[in-house]
Amino acid sequence: MEYAKEQIEELKGYCSKVSALTEGNDTYLHLEKLRLPEGCEPRECDALLRPFGGPDGYPSRLYFSVQVRSSYTRNWNVSNARICEKNWFAFSWMVNRPLPTLAQILVAHLTGFTKEK
Repeated sequence: MEYAKEQIEELKGYCSKVSALTEGNDTYLHLEKLRLPEGCEPRECDALLRPFGGPDGYPSRLYFSVQVRSSYTRNWNVSNARICEKNWFAFSWMVNRPLPTLAQILVAHLTGFTKEK
């Protein structure tokens, strides 16, 4: 799957580099040094954006290279998921928006660190 160039460019405002990683028929977006919201530790980490629905029932997912600490405790229901030859972590956070852009999906997932539920 290819993503619109203008949407990829918009993602670059949140991280140092965006690249496509393919596993099977799925194309993920690797976000290097993604800047995380205020109050997160670490302040940045690599992330993997899955902007499409998966077998887990989530319409999208944002995976992190580490379990991020924030002001709110999160349900890290994915630990060491092996995707594109790396281990990833994700917390339970459902993003439901009609026809979102890639940046809107990313921001909606990052909001999970700044809201109680």
